[in-house]
Amino acid sequence: MNNTAPLNTDDLQTWLDYWSHVHVTGIDLGLERVIPVAEALGVVKPNAKVLTVAGTNGKGSTTTTLAAILNAQGLNVGLYQSPHIYRFNERVKLAGQEVDDQTLIDAFVEVDQARRACDLTLSFFEATTLAAFVIFKQKQCDVWVLEVGLGGRLDVVNVIDPDVAVITNIGLDHTDWLGDSIEKIAFEKAGIIRPNIPVIFAGQQDIPQAILNKVEESQAQLYAVNRDYFYASSNEDEQSWDFASSGTTLKFPQGALALENISAAVAAILVSGLQVSQQAIARGIQNAQLQGRFEVRKINGKTVIFDAGHNPHGVEFLLKQLRKFLEYNKQYTEVVSIFSMLSDKDINSVVKLLKNTVLQWKIAPLTVPRAASMEQLQAALQGETVEQFNCVQAAFQSALADTKNNQLILVCGSFHTLEAVWEYLEECQ
Repeated sequence: MNNTAPLNTDDLQTWLDYWSHVHVTGIDLGLERVIPVAEALGVVKPNAKVLTVAGTNGKGSTTTTLAAILNAQGLNVGLYQSPHIYRFNERVKLAGQEVDDQTLIDAFVEVDQARRACDLTLSFFEATTLAAFVIFKQKQCDVWVLEVGLGGRLDVVNVIDPDVAVITNIGLDHTDWLGDSIEKIAFEKAGIIRPNIPVIFAGQQDIPQAILNKVEESQAQLYAVNRDYFYASSNEDEQSWDFASSGTTLKFPQGALALENISAAVAAILVSGLQVSQQAIARGIQNAQLQGRFEVRKINGKTVIFDAGHNPHGVEFLLKQLRKFLEYNKQYTEVVSIFSMLSDKDINSVVKLLKNTVLQWKIAPLTVPRAASMEQLQAALQGETVEQFNCVQAAFQSALADTKNNQLILVCGSFHTLEAVWEYLEECQ
């Protein structure tokens, strides 16, 4: 174990490398080591409203929308999300802007001093999350919007009691860590619920029993989609949608993100006790953008869609948006996919969902420890038109060169697949 802190360095990467080696594993669920360090840092009971979002998919869109609405209201908002796509700084935002390297480095110094004083090790995720909390405390944020990294109950974000808990949906993902059934995973996500707080459940599914049990035990107030609040696109135009809950019907503009996540954010704002105007909600919805969530870009005259969906639920959602896109853009009759995944994901189910839509697959290995092998990808894609490349960048280059006017390029399968293409595009600039 490397315990030598990179003192007096102004290089963020040196610190990130350090945190990768301080603890014996990258993921280590449990709060025993984290709580004493969080207490030493004075971040456990923030002098701020805290909105925590857990779920299998949609957390990024929901937290992004929440922060955008609160920023539009003029509040001082700290937003914490993970993972990042291109730069680590994306994980920590103040007033909608990524924090600079020096702010992160100063926070890392503080976290490292506290963990040493407690004589404890921290995983990369624990240390970096605590650093975000240190920054929000120092900057005296009015509201902390926190995205849970993995699960809920044992995730480091859960050292802080939220004032509102949002659970976007429950799907089978990270089964090695969270359990192999919807109920087991729901039990972990329900860990963010606290006594007497509002809980938004935004999943398009029956509410899992584990969540109902935790709500009852905590005497929390549950607001479930299609039961306590509703949303629908307006019939008369494509530009607006309606939100309804007990005694309230509101009309809002369409945003760039998925409506089920935008509506979950609106529901959370309305029960939060924060004073937020309808105008701020509307402005926030229009401002909310998220890299890699059905992100459409023109590159060298070709249409490229980036989507970070990496499990069946995420890919179903991607397909829903893709069908809508193809309906409005009838010039595209074929989809070519730049595709790679992590080995611990449900590759077969993802491919099964995509293969009626994707005509050609260009696959390549990722350069991360959990990358799926070419054999794994090939096995899932049996019977499909597949071209193999030695890296994602080469697959993307080939797609840009070969794609015809009636074809669009879909980059999907993992955050890491998107990241590889973005790095390539950055280098080309």
